[in-house]
Amino acid sequence: MSRNALNDAFARTSFLNGVNAAYIEQMQALYERNPGAVSDEWRLFFQSLQEEQGLAEAEASGPSWGLPLERLQTNGNADLVAALTTDYEGAERHLRDQIQARAAHYGTNLSMAASLRATQDSIRALMLIRAYRVMGHLSANLDPLGLSEEVSHRELNPETYGFTEADYDRPIFIDHVLGLETATIRQILRILQRTYCRSIGVEFMHISTPAQKSWIQERIEGEEKDVTFTLEGKKAILNKLIEAEMFEKFCEVKYTGTKRFGLEGGESMVPALEQIIKRGGQLGMKEIVVGMAHRGRLNVLANVMAKPHRAIFNEFKGGSFKPEEVEGSG
Repeated sequence: MSRNALNDAFARTSFLNGVNAAYIEQMQALYERNPGAVSDEWRLFFQSLQEEQGLAEAEASGPSWGLPLERLQTNGNADLVAALTTDYEGAERHLRDQIQARAAHYGTNLSMAASLRATQDSIRALMLIRAYRVMGHLSANLDPLGLSEEVSHRELNPETYGFTEADYDRPIFIDHVLGLETATIRQILRILQRTYCRSIGVEFMHISTPAQKSWIQERIEGEEKDVTFTLEGKKAILNKLIEAEMFEKFCEVKYTGTKRFGLEGGESMVPALEQIIKRGGQLGMKEIVVGMAHRGRLNVLANVMAKPHRAIFNEFKGGSFKPEEVEGSG
């Protein structure tokens, strides 16, 4: 092929690079919804791909497990949406309407003062819940030796929101935010402290997509969301942890000073990946692509991907990572 032909080919395809990937995916999704909505050049290009219809549109619409924003409003997450849109007045109206409807359902006629107090209690309880979602991880028990001084955060104290000890056992309408229609401050604190302030901290409010936040909340918040393992499950986890740690110790002793992308301190990643793969198979997943970081990659190859130890140790001794009959570098 001549230089001019190569230049022409490059000019025709130079837009197909990673910088433009997001824009091209959006254009393809628009083309799949309505071919007439894109220019003739784009339409001819997408027709030439001969790809299965709907793939780009499905990718652009977000994850399959995501909840659309309008469903979040009716799924006990009005406080979350309000926090993202700064529409606290809308959240207050929503709660007031819900409280009045609930009272009417049970044949109770709420006075204006009682309705206002119930609405204020709900708003304050939701503010407390949101504070734990944002800052609860700062009070997590991450210092088993007790070496650090415990720091209190007033945002996590119910008194900051006007509640006293006398209010702790009074039912408050929270619109299923923690999986409960109503709850006392004592119940709310028990759930929030168990969720956010134990030996594992959870921080997710920096995520900008409401559907992703809701997905996390639904799996960690609530009365029955404790993670439990069977005896066999605990033994399996312990076995993988031992395998991961012994692999690290062996490599440290046998190949001291050699770059090996150690996993010291992060061995729990091995049983975690095992469980992700197992659960994915149960849900019908057919293929998994692991975008592996440098740290821990040898341990994952050995104890998750089942790469033979002899092959890994052979590479430490200068051997090839592939059979001699296999050509290429990738």
